[in-house]
Amino acid sequence: MASVRLEHVSKRYPDAAAAAVDDVSLSIRDGELFVLLGPSGCGKSTLLKLVGGLEEPTGGTVEIGGETVNFVSPGRRNVAMVFQSYALYPHMTARENIRFPLRMRKVPRADADASVAQAAATLELEPLLERKVQALSGGERQRVAVARAIVRDPSVLLMDEPLSNLDALLRMHTREELLRLHRAVPGTIVYVTHDQVEAMTMGDRIGVMERGRLAQVGTPLEVYRKPTSRFVAGFIGTPPMSFVDGRLQDRGGELRFRGAGVDLALPADLARAVAAARAERGACTLGVRPEAVEVSRSNGGPPSGWRVDVVEHLGADCIVGLRCGDAFLRGRVRPDSGLAVENAVDVTFPAGSLHLFDRHGVNLMA
Repeated sequence: MASVRLEHVSKRYPDAAAAAVDDVSLSIRDGELFVLLGPSGCGKSTLLKLVGGLEEPTGGTVEIGGETVNFVSPGRRNVAMVFQSYALYPHMTARENIRFPLRMRKVPRADADASVAQAAATLELEPLLERKVQALSGGERQRVAVARAIVRDPSVLLMDEPLSNLDALLRMHTREELLRLHRAVPGTIVYVTHDQVEAMTMGDRIGVMERGRLAQVGTPLEVYRKPTSRFVAGFIGTPPMSFVDGRLQDRGGELRFRGAGVDLALPADLARAVAAARAERGACTLGVRPEAVEVSRSNGGPPSGWRVDVVEHLGADCIVGLRCGDAFLRGRVRPDSGLAVENAVDVTFPAGSLHLFDRHGVNLMA
């Protein structure tokens, strides 16, 4: 096992308009399962390749186990990679694929066989060892690829979207297998994905990337509950956070947010929000997660303006899309709520459940 440390690391390709990785500093602890999360093209796979030595940084330093490895070849970094395509040899059996890196290192046959047997047992591959790759399912191939990576006892295991080729049910089962593997064989894992469900369920910590930069680093719950930016807030969560544009008004010490269908008081001690309201002429955005939207049928009082626009039944619960003019919110309700499209509803938000973003996307309440 080994820690990974990046200091002001950048990668810019020739003739590129922007850097693929832009001044990233990050410390990954020894034995940690760290997830790099972000949309396609944000630089997460490039960052992984910089750690593995498949790309050279144009600036900054990469350290593994306290040693600077900028000019160390991939083969001498003692890292292993699992790719999205698995990169298995189709003419070999599962056993031969797993043994291959040991054969390249000229490990004695008896030692290699023992290591292969241990890796296969950890990933429950014993019945499949004599099968050719073509005879394996997608999930079985993925496990063989992981076994081939861990058989050499790497200091760091790098995984680049290894589950993206699997269907939803198999992806869930394989996530569980990888978590069991990490418990059974503790090691440092850097895991790249665009799937925030994978990130939330697997990572000890998450690094959310946006346009080559780290937007936020924290535990899954920290990133979910206290996103530092509108980008992070909108990327994490299923369904994602809803946003309502509006303005802040400071009236005699009471700070209020006013937007389409929303008029509510904010905490009086929100000094940064007050400062932003004055500096930015009040323009801001309210953010609220679906579970924090309380929806009820209108009780005959003054109309709120909110109506049910979409109803999505998910079995254990129900997601309703609510519209008021140009504003749209998602709320999570009980499946037996009886709400239907075009129902007039009242919408409220519990205290402490709101997020407020300035016009630059910074969360003023984080």
